[in-house]
Amino acid sequence: MKIVGLTGGIGSGKTTVAKMFQELGVPLYIADDRAKMLMNTSKVIRKKLILLFGKEAYKDKQLNRPFLASKIFENADLLKQMNAIVHPEVGADFEQWKEKQTSAYVLKEAAIIFEINKASQYDFIITVVADLDQRIARVMNRDNTTEAKVLAIVNNQWSDDEKAKQSDFVIINHDLDQTKLQVMEIHQQLLKTIGKK
Repeated sequence: MKIVGLTGGIGSGKTTVAKMFQELGVPLYIADDRAKMLMNTSKVIRKKLILLFGKEAYKDKQLNRPFLASKIFENADLLKQMNAIVHPEVGADFEQWKEKQTSAYVLKEAAIIFEINKASQYDFIITVVADLDQRIARVMNRDNTTEAKVLAIVNNQWSDDEKAKQSDFVIINHDLDQTKLQVMEIHQQLLKTIGKK
């Protein structure tokens, strides 16, 4: 079974694209969703995050997301340390999940693949790109946040060009009908390529 990574900058529409693949019968693992869940349920992660950020990291036994967000977006080093705690646990969770799948390939949606040098863990990588203005507007709308906060996240991620150069496929997500066609095409190509291997 092949592992296909799906990535893209914040607001590029990764999850929308991922769900289009899922509609085609491709098992989908959304790393951010699993990370959020594990940050609330894993005793190992909880202990390490409290050591890193202090007791305020959790509030009423749940992850204190606004508090963590305020800490990491001003401090790239803290973000790195947090990722070093969470990513190995997500990796182990993904492996367990993958063992239960039976399809030709699975799709793992992850916001950062290249940024943390994990490209080698995937057989193929798809990057979703969109205009920066469109991305900022989407995230401001979705998360009820400011342009400055969105740009702080954008600046912590690789640019679309850098990601696209190292990807096997690029999906330009401006128009949903066009995006759907690109998804269908890549899905067919993947099945053909995997079938030949």
